[in-house]
Amino acid sequence: MKKFDIPIHYKSSVISEIKAKRKLEDPRKQDFSPTELETGKIKLLIARHFGFCYGVENAIEIAYKTLKENPNKKIFLLSEMIHNPFVNEDLNANGISFIMDNYGNQFINWDEINSNDIVIIPAFGTTLEIENILKEKNIDTKTYNTTCPFVEKVWNRAALIGKENFTIIIHGKAKHEETKATFSHASQNSKALIVKDINEAEVLSKIILGELSKNFFYEFFENKFSKDFDVDKDLQKIGVVNQTTMLASETQAIADLLKETMIKKFGEENLKNHFADTRDTLCYATNDNQSSAIALSETKSDLAFVIGGYNSSNTTHLVEILEEKFPTYFISDASKMISKDEIKHFNIHSQKEIITKNYLPKKDKITIAITSGASCPDSIVDEIINKIIELTA
Repeated sequence: MKKFDIPIHYKSSVISEIKAKRKLEDPRKQDFSPTELETGKIKLLIARHFGFCYGVENAIEIAYKTLKENPNKKIFLLSEMIHNPFVNEDLNANGISFIMDNYGNQFINWDEINSNDIVIIPAFGTTLEIENILKEKNIDTKTYNTTCPFVEKVWNRAALIGKENFTIIIHGKAKHEETKATFSHASQNSKALIVKDINEAEVLSKIILGELSKNFFYEFFENKFSKDFDVDKDLQKIGVVNQTTMLASETQAIADLLKETMIKKFGEENLKNHFADTRDTLCYATNDNQSSAIALSETKSDLAFVIGGYNSSNTTHLVEILEEKFPTYFISDASKMISKDEIKHFNIHSQKEIITKNYLPKKDKITIAITSGASCPDSIVDEIINKIIELTA
């Protein structure tokens, strides 16, 4: 695996040592059990895999290299580099301006950007429409493109089956930058449809089987299907790909459900003509982090901390895995741990930050599970570990 040159303030000597030791002991990633650290009255269970992935480190390296090599140029990012406020604020403080937010709202008009400027494409990738805007302005779209190779792998898979006239079903969040980019790329070769979760997949299944009307499809999936989508024609052949940060088990459940739907409609003997075997398009890091979170959930922890940006999809799914088993606190940094009696954390259901009191149990020995999203620097995890030790001393 390539080693990336990222700023020292994103690193942690403690976390780096833990990761290096586990990699040496388990090079084939067969052991997803957490690392145990004991200090005073606290036992920390640190996930086997967490933090920066290949795509994130690659994007950060390119961004800082671009800053260093172009001191006299205006440098822009299309939107957030990754979904972590610390990293995005750091890039902004170092002179990189954001053209839009992660919902596509413009901060800087296109007419303020010209061919002398540099525009960095973030790790999520971008739509063909935005790429064309940049090309029309004679802006380089290759040198400063940090699109994750695992996102590009999804695009390539979608292109391959799209050319065989399969409609691409994308398991993803319609407003997420990566899903918007995947939808754009998929739509150039075929029809495409975004499905958010298993509930929406069940609705789609009923439409395919004729249990719900065509009109219902156009209303229910409004703004989630490609131009000129024909329900009668374009749901005869389908294949499933995903936003790489989605919950792996749900992607599999959606694919299994739609596969069974096509068997019901066309017969198992005709399945190959109606359902493309895309296999899982989830990235390796998301898979490893989710498998490690599942291993954490099987421990006898008293509570868990999940660390990362609140708008991070892959981090949110780690919260979903752990909150089923014990109290789980989604925090962005150590400042959210106000005291040993009070914590400010993000509720993924209400989409709001809330304050919880008495979050640390009153017992002689407390076991705390810890993990972080793929866009969270190890230095922030390190700060939270130190804060836990400080609060429980």
